Amino acid sequence: MTEVLIVGAGPAGLLLAGELRLAGVDTVVVERDAQRPDFCRGFNLNARALDLLARRGLAERLVGEGWQVPHAAFSGLPVTLTLAGTHTDHPYSLGIPQTRVEEVLEAHARDLGADIRRGHQLRSLEQDSESVTATVSTGDGEYRVRAGYLVGCDGGRSTVRKQAGIEFPGTEATRFSLLGDVEFADPQALPFGATTGPGGTVFVIPRPGYLRVITTDRQPPADKDTPVTLDLLQAAVDGALGRHVELRAARWLTRFGNAARLASEYVRGRVILAGDAAHIHPPAGAIGVNVALDDAFNLGWKLAATVRGTAPAHLLDSYHAERHAAGARVLANTRAQVLLGDADDRLGPITDLLTRIAGHPAGNRALAETITGLDTRYEMCPGSDHPWLGRLAPDLALTTGGGVVRLAGLLASGRGVLLDLTGGGAVRESAAGWADRVDTVTAACPDHPELRAVLLRPDGHTAWLRTAGGDHVDGLHQALRHWYGPAVAAGAAPAERCHPRARRA
Repeated sequence: MTEVLIVGAGPAGLLLAGELRLAGVDTVVVERDAQRPDFCRGFNLNARALDLLARRGLAERLVGEGWQVPHAAFSGLPVTLTLAGTHTDHPYSLGIPQTRVEEVLEAHARDLGADIRRGHQLRSLEQDSESVTATVSTGDGEYRVRAGYLVGCDGGRSTVRKQAGIEFPGTEATRFSLLGDVEFADPQALPFGATTGPGGTVFVIPRPGYLRVITTDRQPPADKDTPVTLDLLQAAVDGALGRHVELRAARWLTRFGNAARLASEYVRGRVILAGDAAHIHPPAGAIGVNVALDDAFNLGWKLAATVRGTAPAHLLDSYHAERHAAGARVLANTRAQVLLGDADDRLGPITDLLTRIAGHPAGNRALAETITGLDTRYEMCPGSDHPWLGRLAPDLALTTGGGVVRLAGLLASGRGVLLDLTGGGAVRESAAGWADRVDTVTAACPDHPELRAVLLRPDGHTAWLRTAGGDHVDGLHQALRHWYGPAVAAGAAPAERCHPRARRA
């Protein structure tokens, strides 16, 4: 038995496991692969993902290992989208292998006590009103796990999604590409970037010790799962270029398409979806891993509060409301990039219009924030129209009695944070009934003297704030009840608060 069973030890599953363990929730992760793959699917963390990881102290070690690119990836426009001036603490894309990201997230989750089982594959699941029972197979046989909740982080062909009967509407792939991590017999045969020949385009991306080559699969087989061979990739590259460029030493060969699908429900009873299990989309913009991390970060604290019994009734449903809408936006902007990349005469005017918009600093910034998710803004309780409301709060420098601290560091525990910037203690007193779920910090914010108080959800999004002459305590109470449930009466036993290492799955 466990409180939460996570299926899939990719970025979403591993980050979610860490988030649940921060709240003391018993967590088991099952992963069908006995070992992490020896190939790397992605190499990009965007500014939004880095901002989120920084709220748990996980970004710095990755930033120190990767390489920083001060713009966002965008397909189909002959412009560069700069991240300078965007609403982020990390105005760059970080080049770092997905495998390394997973290593860091797994070490973090294990350190907090998550039980991660590799070589364990979900076979089936059943749920009732109180729990989910999963059948899991290993090389030694099968066993059953009963969990309060089960989260599918098991990819685009999710067994969890299929077993739960959740629909996956969208569009079928209409075109396919071949990808190979290879070496060139002649290292100077092709330059990095795109090379267009009489039969198509070949993209060459440098990777540590090898090259990633991508080109169109013009004659995909009837069975799209047919393995890609080096001979097939070789023929496709030669056909596109109209000449022979010898490939060798293949490390990974695969085929991908431009299908776009979005799960109809992110939450069905006690079964929840995150990452590629909830959405698939064209790879334009290199957004996949980043959206998966965003899902897990949004879900973790909500599911933990639900398991602990402190969550208001709607809290888990808000995961679907917020992240389903975000998934729809990702599908829309990645499909738009594919269309722009295939632009014919009919789409030429749209390409020209967007290019001219991107030529203006404000337009360039807006497009960059849109495709990276930096413009993410969740609906909050009515009140202030401050531009931070609903958005990820910046990593403010705060002056406390103990010295200068950063806002991101205050969120590392995974709890809500209320900043009392009045210096009078009234804000702290008004939130006393939520002290078991929200940490109140008295501080000054020299960079924003107009602020009087700020309430942050555990994911760092601003749930309420007060400026000079702005919203009063009634709005704070409304926001606290909405996101954290009712106050604990004076003298009542507080909600259980577990140290992350106090309980193991």
